[in-house]
Amino acid sequence: MNLLVTGGCGFIGSNFIRLLLNGNGEYAISKDCKIVNLDALTYAGNLDNLSSYEEDTRYDFVKGSIENTALLESLFSQYRFTAIINFAAESHVDRSIDTPEPFFQTNVIGTLRLMDVARKYWNQCDAGARDRFRFLHVSTDEVYGTLNESDPAFTETTPFAPNSPYAASKAASDFIVRAGYHTYGMPVLTTNCSNNYGSYQFPEKLIPLMILNALENKPLPIYGNGLNVRDWLYVEDHCKAIWTVLQKGAIGETYNVGGLNEMTNIQIVDTLCEILDELRPRPDGSSYKSLKKFVQDRPGHDKRYAIDCSKIQRELGWTPCESFATGIRKTVQWYLEHSDWCQAIAQKKYQRERLGLK
Repeated sequence: MNLLVTGGCGFIGSNFIRLLLNGNGEYAISKDCKIVNLDALTYAGNLDNLSSYEEDTRYDFVKGSIENTALLESLFSQYRFTAIINFAAESHVDRSIDTPEPFFQTNVIGTLRLMDVARKYWNQCDAGARDRFRFLHVSTDEVYGTLNESDPAFTETTPFAPNSPYAASKAASDFIVRAGYHTYGMPVLTTNCSNNYGSYQFPEKLIPLMILNALENKPLPIYGNGLNVRDWLYVEDHCKAIWTVLQKGAIGETYNVGGLNEMTNIQIVDTLCEILDELRPRPDGSSYKSLKKFVQDRPGHDKRYAIDCSKIQRELGWTPCESFATGIRKTVQWYLEHSDWCQAIAQKKYQRERLGLK
């Protein structure tokens, strides 16, 4: 099995690659497997996330974009891929509001070109290789729009209603993959996940931003009233779900992946402060909660996301292993134990003022 993992130096992609290279049991890959990580190394892509695997013969890194058709054709010809797992995407809502175009360039045009090269490769494979081939597209629950407090959770049949440029670009990419199946019969799979958290997450996202700001005694900015609700999914559980879908999923199907942990943003921040109060107390004994600061809400801020993941549980036997209580403690401990990784991120020119890391 040769796997092309696009965007593998990002948060979820690097966790997925680590899962397979470190895996055991159903998540183990054999010595003759090859994982090819294609990443353009834009601002959130970080080679340090996988630096310990540079000598692993099962792993190759290639710098490049999924928009580069010639490069993609060369890689397909060289490695004869068995499966594609497409993580490559611009993914931060705030950035999409500020500058939408890169999101549509990567998420829409990039997915279109990757699908086109994959389709041509798949068409020329022999019957056995065609039957084994899979294209798995990793997407988000944000394509479904927003929910009111009493609304049922998103299912795989919830109509798309994206409300941000990021969500709109991901919805378009999902439709491109869907068209590949219905028009050409390509063996595609799609996953739509809820908010991920865990190790190696770029610190513009809520949880790492709060942890790192707290450790620097900087304000903990909370949009609006802090009552926006998200379902939180531990990244390793998500990666296990992706592998399960790749192995067992029905061609052409979509699977929602959720953590079964609906919480408000203010609950998240308070939980982080309480764990930090315990594990890394402030010298004056005060709580990190005193650093909370409510700021102007962002435009079009979706009120609530919630994932109904009963389909993947029922049909494929996957369920999240981590509760929020266990997963968030592991996450905080990881950031406390990897200050070198955090410092390396902080020292780079990644919109420092926005991140609060100036």
